[in-house]
Amino acid sequence: MRGDITTKIEKACTKLRKRFGDRTPRVGLILGSGLGSFADSLKDRVVVGYGDIPGFPTSSVKGHAGQLVLGRVGETWALVMQGRVHYYEGYEMSEVVFPTRVLVSLGCKILVITNAAGGVHADLNAGDLVVLHDHLNLMGVNPLRGDNPDGLGTRFPDMSTAYDPKLRALTKEVARAENVDLRTGVYAALSGPSYETPSEIRMLRTMGADLVGMSTVPEVIAANHMGARVVGLSCVTNLAAGISPTPLSHEEVAETAGRVEKTFVGLIGALTQRLDEVA
Repeated sequence: MRGDITTKIEKACTKLRKRFGDRTPRVGLILGSGLGSFADSLKDRVVVGYGDIPGFPTSSVKGHAGQLVLGRVGETWALVMQGRVHYYEGYEMSEVVFPTRVLVSLGCKILVITNAAGGVHADLNAGDLVVLHDHLNLMGVNPLRGDNPDGLGTRFPDMSTAYDPKLRALTKEVARAENVDLRTGVYAALSGPSYETPSEIRMLRTMGADLVGMSTVPEVIAANHMGARVVGLSCVTNLAAGISPTPLSHEEVAETAGRVEKTFVGLIGALTQRLDEVA
């Protein structure tokens, strides 16, 4: 994204503050493929299409509604991205993470970043929910490449705890209270849009990956760069190549996400209310 990134962020924030009035979000959520229905459960909603926000990229992928929703979960004001854009759509990395930077700039110091992922670990099954404790950036590019404007974050951010341990523990606590079987894993991000080959999946498994997808990692890096705390949640929507007996398809992703939708929405809702305690 050319030009002064801080100016572009402020233009987007100015537009959104006018729409939101005195309602300040404390928690931000980025919802992946087929997982956007949580935004429909919010109370006192204010909906803004991505196309109406200066600088916001728009998604061309089915299952990504392309709108920003401000609403209340209990007493917590949350700002929800109902869909995201991906590097494989042709956007620059700075454009992919621009919405993340806007969320943090608007006051979301905690981000819940979700995705639909392929299961790499042999013990994972389609429909499993996984809280992330680390990732592998295998996309071949980093969203922090290029100029590092003053005020956004340090030039060389530490990523030792990219997924906040205390928030991860809280997420597990909430899952137990909601009777949700929540696994823990490492997410590997590749650029896509082609699915991985069986040999690539064997490589990922050897490297310690439990899940694989085409998103999340750039947003996590950008959020950490700006000092936000991150919870990562994956919905295993398919078994990876060489594990699944059938060819991989986006339709399978959407179908599985729909099957676990109620459980996922319940977990995210309960978690969001608790996150306000530590925001």
